[in-house]
Amino acid sequence: MLERPAAGERAVVVQLDLGQRDFDDQLEEVRLLAESAGGLVCAEVGGRRHSPDPKTFAGKGKVQEIAATLAAAEADLVIVNHELSPAQERNLERELKCRVIDRTSLILDIFALRAQSAEGKLQVELAQLEHLSTRLVRGWTHLERQRGGIGLRGPGEKQLETDRRLLGNRVKTLKERLDRLSRQRGVQRKARGRGEVLNVSLVGYTNAGKSTLFNALTKAGVYAADQLFATLDTTSRKLWVEGAGNIVISDTVGFIRDLPHSLVAAFHATLEATAQADLLLHVVDSANHARDEQMAEVNKVLAEIGAETVPQMLVWNKIDLTDAGPGVERDEYGKIRRVRVSARSGEGLELLRGALAEYARDKTDARQAALAAAEETAELHG
Repeated sequence: MLERPAAGERAVVVQLDLGQRDFDDQLEEVRLLAESAGGLVCAEVGGRRHSPDPKTFAGKGKVQEIAATLAAAEADLVIVNHELSPAQERNLERELKCRVIDRTSLILDIFALRAQSAEGKLQVELAQLEHLSTRLVRGWTHLERQRGGIGLRGPGEKQLETDRRLLGNRVKTLKERLDRLSRQRGVQRKARGRGEVLNVSLVGYTNAGKSTLFNALTKAGVYAADQLFATLDTTSRKLWVEGAGNIVISDTVGFIRDLPHSLVAAFHATLEATAQADLLLHVVDSANHARDEQMAEVNKVLAEIGAETVPQMLVWNKIDLTDAGPGVERDEYGKIRRVRVSARSGEGLELLRGALAEYARDKTDARQAALAAAEETAELHG
């Protein structure tokens, strides 16, 4: 597992402007990520470049500035809010003489901190090890075996080869265990499907208010906090909706910009529930001025896990922080496109329940019409 920053560890954040539009939003986001990992951001270093330096990402002069800031702030950790290559990370650590982690490592660390279920821990460990396999910057096998000594001499492998072999074996084991859990979940989903229960998944950018909404609808009492990645483990509950009966609603992990591919791959088994849902409630923090970019990032991850074709209903959350009131917006065909709610105050939740009931009825009507058409076709050919 990757080393986790100790609580309150002092960090210098590095965020370079490479021409991205939402530079300030990204800087604010990395501050929240660092705090979510238990770090204390004591200084920030910015700058502008046309493209990253292939050796140190930031360039010689900027590295010197980071070193000076590091010394002045008495920090012992540098967080670079970009994805670093293994060589860039090694070179920066050599120049700065301290630990350097990139955005991917930081997000993986937060996931390791928050994983509660056995499956969640397996998924995070798999993502961390696959990320580490490209680096092997720091040795991790010192507890596996001692070097030298009678009965303890290795088979002649170099340490790096041993690391890679042990790491590869562990990755294989984790994948096999996760495959078994995925098959079990598939059986459970088929059983639910036979009961023709509507399956709804909550999706959205991290900290959009999914878990608060889930609790408000189901009274489930799952952990909800004003922090990034408060929820990692998927939780499902039955919800009785007037006019539709029981539906199954699931709270899922939040997405974020540049979510590590290794993490998406590791959580694929959990996210299968999203891809196989009947409806996605896309929860949006309507008070966030970067909401359009956040929605685009969520849709990008949904496409990556094969859920881009699942019907969506937008839930415009946190209206208590804006001037908007509760309401329902429809498209040109009369279908519900967006519901405005506040999960915290409860405003608009009855409208959302009504929207779910309407969707469930439409789905039932469509299924019955399809069955009737199939029977009619069978009779004609009979």
